[in-house]
Amino acid sequence: MTSPLRFSTLDEAFIRYRRVGDGATVNATLPALFVAMAVDEVRDFPALRPHQRHPWHAFLTQLAAIALHHAGRAEPFETADDWRAGLLALTPDDADGAAWCLVSPADRPALLQAPVPGGRIDDWKSLYRAADELDMLVTSKNHDLKGSRALDAESDAWLFALVSLQTQEGFLGAGNYGISRMNGGFASRPGVGVAPIAPWGRRWQRDLATLGKRREGLVDLHGLRAQEGHALLWLPAWDGTDSLSFSALDPFYIEICRRIRLRAEGSCLSACSAGTKVARVAAKELNGVTGDPWTPIDVAAGKALTITGDGFHYKLVHELLFGGKYAPGIAQDMAASDVAGERIQLLARGVARGQGKTEGFHERRVPVSPKVRGLLASGQRDRLAQVSQQRITAIGDVRKLLWLALATLFNNGQPTGKDSDSVTNKARTFSQPFERAEDARFFADLTDEIEADDPTANRLNWLIGLTERAETLLRHAFEAGPRSGMQRYRAQAAALSRFHGGLRGPKSPLPDLANHYRQQAVLRDPSALPEQPTEHDHAH
Repeated sequence: MTSPLRFSTLDEAFIRYRRVGDGATVNATLPALFVAMAVDEVRDFPALRPHQRHPWHAFLTQLAAIALHHAGRAEPFETADDWRAGLLALTPDDADGAAWCLVSPADRPALLQAPVPGGRIDDWKSLYRAADELDMLVTSKNHDLKGSRALDAESDAWLFALVSLQTQEGFLGAGNYGISRMNGGFASRPGVGVAPIAPWGRRWQRDLATLGKRREGLVDLHGLRAQEGHALLWLPAWDGTDSLSFSALDPFYIEICRRIRLRAEGSCLSACSAGTKVARVAAKELNGVTGDPWTPIDVAAGKALTITGDGFHYKLVHELLFGGKYAPGIAQDMAASDVAGERIQLLARGVARGQGKTEGFHERRVPVSPKVRGLLASGQRDRLAQVSQQRITAIGDVRKLLWLALATLFNNGQPTGKDSDSVTNKARTFSQPFERAEDARFFADLTDEIEADDPTANRLNWLIGLTERAETLLRHAFEAGPRSGMQRYRAQAAALSRFHGGLRGPKSPLPDLANHYRQQAVLRDPSALPEQPTEHDHAH
């Protein structure tokens, strides 16, 4: 028999966090956690898995913003008692706190769990005995992240899994619909924003202030309710056959996408679920353009950013920071809630989803230097975009030259043309690490140029290093090329000639670098380079 009210986030201190400074583990209620966040006491959450970080941050921020707006406050409550009262004020029909418990009678709301009309769940078939079974990750053949490991999970692990499922899950077969805040059922909910390089609480404070300031703009832009909209979508009863209208929602609404109920047997939790005929929110036509503070929008396509298996690669982050392809969410506001001297970063997180699987959790942190921040704030985004795009183009040009040289190597030194699949595949395999390595260092190198006293000299030094790193990979591939006699030396010499000829020749894609090499040659021997290289030199 299920106990009436169990695992109350308002009154039972089961949410664990580690304290800044001494790293001690503290057990807190949800109101006490908000107080700790406001004074920067929270270092991290030991039970929180990496892919749950963004939905947990978003849940805490949206929930606090909803409570403060309802109370008519601009600043966070100062005590746990005030936070408790502010949260209870959001659920006047459940003054006993049922809507804030992990377990309550099925005909009443529980945290992130809608009331079941009639209260009967005996016929619900899906049963979850481990917290990670409830979570949203689906991995191919159970390889990426093992399932059903959290059989003895603490209560907060169930809370984090519930938040993850209900606020970032997509479509998973008939009856299992996804959230509204993503572009379609096989998309993903990204978490992109500017974050202080600081513990959890400082980011929460920053985003909370931003949400409060930008609320009216979200209402006007997306046609949401300024007052009395549905904010906690687990409060209205749901039989799975009807959807809530998007226009009836609060701009900070916290949604649920599944009919889930948690049950308690002694101190152990389990969960059951039932399918639905429709999604919780009727917003399919919006393509994820819902005003989510952490979701960039593809302007031309009119849809939310979807993360692919490539994650937040440097070309995508270039667009998010400097390009015009994506309109940033409000959490990406560089000037929001500044603190003097505070270091900030672009923080991007998300799970790439496919049909019936996930394609990895991706996270990227890009520090934003004071000068870059100032240029962005002063409307010089186009200047930064130009410098960044030039570097992206240069990396692509060098990778192409590297690929051609590798193809020459694996073709036994013969000119490349219609290469065999074996040659093409080998050239691709050995050239891929080049771009991955440049991706990892891209923004640090870019910042060096922007901050440099002589950007032109910095760019040239970077180009020299770029080509040297490519040549190092080419030479490493020599071991995989022809291994016998004349073929080996001919192939290696031809590959190097192809690479250097492409860099130095009259059709070099990097004319500044080619000119530098010619000048260096003249300095070494003024009579050595009386004229430009010929087409024959370039071809070989």
